[in-house]
Amino acid sequence: MLKSLLTIFCIIFFILPNRGQNQNIDNEPEIGVVEHLGDYFPEGVNVITENLDTIDLLSLVDKPTIINFVYYRCPGICSPLMSGIAEVASKSDLILGEDYQILTISFDPSETVDLGTRKKQNYFALMKNKDQAEKGWLYFASDRISIAKGTNATGFKYKKTGNDYLHAASIVILAPDGKIVRYLNGIYFLPFEWKMALIEASEGKIGPSINKVLQFCYSYDPIGQSYVLNITRVMGAMIIFVAILFLLVLVLKSKKKK
Repeated sequence: MLKSLLTIFCIIFFILPNRGQNQNIDNEPEIGVVEHLGDYFPEGVNVITENLDTIDLLSLVDKPTIINFVYYRCPGICSPLMSGIAEVASKSDLILGEDYQILTISFDPSETVDLGTRKKQNYFALMKNKDQAEKGWLYFASDRISIAKGTNATGFKYKKTGNDYLHAASIVILAPDGKIVRYLNGIYFLPFEWKMALIEASEGKIGPSINKVLQFCYSYDPIGQSYVLNITRVMGAMIIFVAILFLLVLVLKSKKKK
């Protein structure tokens, strides 16, 4: 009971002050992610499959779907991001290819799909359920117009610098009807967060990005190989919160007496 209450406190304490922080359209970043929660992924984002067929990406969305924009030659965060996806997908008890799917698209129009085909073997090798990955984690290339349409619809902002790109590490989760319901940011994902996001996506529920909250509240236990609530950290935050509340009460009482 105490553990549940502390987790709820942690989420409320950190989410409420930050609600809507990514919704300021007037101050969209040049590089990063602007969340389009509740919007629908558009038709007409054409991608090239590993069989060299051209299809509308939206036609594949019939279950909770993770959209993952990268470029295959990336010397920076794309590889850690993909490794993070492989790691958490391998730990999850949800079945990749049945309960959900991952669609990875290169946002570099000069890249061909064979680059993705070669790259994926590196990440599949990290997974225990490689057969699931072959079925449920698909790689694509695309053209400039479709890439712009897909990245604009999901708020994925990037900038070309020379032959490379500056971009954020983020994945977008769609409901089975194509609605954008969740963003997970960073290169490291908690299994609890991963599963919760996909289950809620299957129900079409829109949820906030709480990656940072969960990473603050939970710590990885290498001995037990699981994530445990960091009581010390959460209690520390709660003490600060109570202290601030106590000071506010004293100030208000003082004003009333005057």
